[in-house]
Amino acid sequence: MSARGKERFLPAMILVAITLGTAACQREEAEAPPAVRKVRTITVEKPPEAADMIFTGHIEAKDSAALSFRIGGRMAERNVGVGATVTAGDVVARLDPENELNALRSARAALAAAQGLMRKAENQYQRQSHLLARNVTTRADFEIAEQARTAAQAQVDSAMARLQSAEDVVGFTVLTADAPGVVTEVGAEPGEVVTPGRMIVQLARRDGRDAVFEVPADVVRTLSPNMPMQVALSSDRTVTAVGRVREVAPQADPVTRTFRVWVGLSDPPPAFRLGTTVSGMLRGSEASVLAIPSTALVHRGQDLGVWVVDPQKLTVSMRSLDVLSTDPATALIGKGLALGDIVVTAGANLLQDGQQVRLTGAETR
Repeated sequence: MSARGKERFLPAMILVAITLGTAACQREEAEAPPAVRKVRTITVEKPPEAADMIFTGHIEAKDSAALSFRIGGRMAERNVGVGATVTAGDVVARLDPENELNALRSARAALAAAQGLMRKAENQYQRQSHLLARNVTTRADFEIAEQARTAAQAQVDSAMARLQSAEDVVGFTVLTADAPGVVTEVGAEPGEVVTPGRMIVQLARRDGRDAVFEVPADVVRTLSPNMPMQVALSSDRTVTAVGRVREVAPQADPVTRTFRVWVGLSDPPPAFRLGTTVSGMLRGSEASVLAIPSTALVHRGQDLGVWVVDPQKLTVSMRSLDVLSTDPATALIGKGLALGDIVVTAGANLLQDGQQVRLTGAETR
């Protein structure tokens, strides 16, 4: 190779070498594992057992319904009062049905007229059909009779629909109980003109009883769905029932700043009547829940989780949690953590799944 050729070839070789070196460095950087990161952790331990707590509340129906008319009118009668026991199908109240009955009579008359026109059109159609078969009438006259029969049939269908609607409206003048229960409140008296949807009677159905308590905010944080609670009559502590937390109000009462808690009772005794004052006891062992610093929580979309350290490999993995409540300092955990788990509390937002860590300042919680 001549000297001039070597001069042209040498820069090309240098460029190729630089390119290959750069690609190799990039590949090594991409394949390199994440650096070992220093983190602060805690070890989850059994929380101290809280003292038993007692609340005062009352008995309510688990399911309560406001019975009302679907149409308006003057209420002619109300057959039940507060405290009355009803069964499914019992008549609770009635409206004056005169206007609705007049509309029903009019709908029946309209249906009879439409059916008369239908018979006339059907006879004309049959006559034209026989004449056309003998070539006595024209195709045009036959088609006119056929169209008249179709129109008459449509009028009959429309009249039947109006009659059905009128019958339904007449039925709406009678208010019946849809389930067995006890009347706890009345909202209108006979002779009043009521509007559609106005509560006539409040019915407490018999399919369950709830014990309702007003609970302070610091205690609500420890409650979780299905948590057991012992409920007893305030007047006789020997009459008891077992309940479980069914619902917790999402907002505090603006005056008392307490939260309403509904405890569903299983097989309550007959003495647990509506409105009866009861006492609920929450065992300290049931109220004790796992707590971790709020700084350990990591948001993954709509979920919350924590980084848990493998004590053998010193690697981290993400674990989803059921968080009962959280504040700037502490998060209460319902499900997801076990005693002895090592949880990252500082540096959690900088970790990757499977990354190795070095523990500093490990604590217990």
